Amino acid sequence: MFIRFYQQIRPVAIGLVLLMALFAAGCGSNGRLTGENTGQVVVKVLDIGQGDAILIRAGGQVTLIDTGDTPAKEKLVTYLGREGITTVDRLILTHPHSDHIGGATAIIEHFTVKQIYDSGQTTTTATYRKYMQTVEKKKNPFALLAAGDSVDVGGGAVLKILAPQKPFFTDDNGQLDLNNNSIVAKLIYGSFSMLFTGDAEKQSELRMVKNNSTDLKSAVLKVGHHGSNTSSSPEFLKAVAPQEAVISAGIDNDYHHPHPATLKKLDSQKAKVYRTDRNGTVTITSDGKTYSISKEKE
Repeated sequence: MFIRFYQQIRPVAIGLVLLMALFAAGCGSNGRLTGENTGQVVVKVLDIGQGDAILIRAGGQVTLIDTGDTPAKEKLVTYLGREGITTVDRLILTHPHSDHIGGATAIIEHFTVKQIYDSGQTTTTATYRKYMQTVEKKKNPFALLAAGDSVDVGGGAVLKILAPQKPFFTDDNGQLDLNNNSIVAKLIYGSFSMLFTGDAEKQSELRMVKNNSTDLKSAVLKVGHHGSNTSSSPEFLKAVAPQEAVISAGIDNDYHHPHPATLKKLDSQKAKVYRTDRNGTVTITSDGKTYSISKEKE
């Protein structure tokens, strides 16, 4: 059933209007704001263990990029509840690995989700099947995102989609390379910008550098693949030229993320690094002109 449903909704096109232009951003003073008021955007890279979950609040709207792994789903639901959230205006799932979609079913079941987007990549895991079955059961509006699309996230902020680009990447066995086909999105709000990379690795990064190099420059980078050494290629980091970089990784994780080589490359770019495994939830606040970053833990 869920496969037929997916085949029906897969061709849906996304065509929202890109609102703002690209500029570099400066750094302001630290502060904690809710993002409920017009004139500010708040991004929280959540401390969700070994996975990604990123909350964006702008113009009274809520956008969630990824949902962490299955063991962290109740933690994510509780966190959003403490934020006073009852409705998620849009849920964006960068790719169907469990550490990015593990909490998706719980989010759909506990909150009103107005729109779901994913990359169109499929897998046979039980986590993915349950996610698609829940979308079908709840009849959530669903569409795909690809390079060239844009999504209005409220209050004048927009996500410009830079990946995946076609043809999709495949591995040595001809299977879809889920990491390299991750959704990559650039948040633009006035002169502030932040790049969200999912688990995009070197192949996707180099394709974006080749096809979108002028679009990549961003004040803040959510580092790809939890700081793995398969991401954050020098060419990509040079194009992004981030002033700050945020790594989402679990404490003492089995993958040894972030990799020392990645940290060295970020240091060579003079990017200040924040890590959820050490700093807890990292909050980025911007008024469209300046931005500030605060840490849950020192």
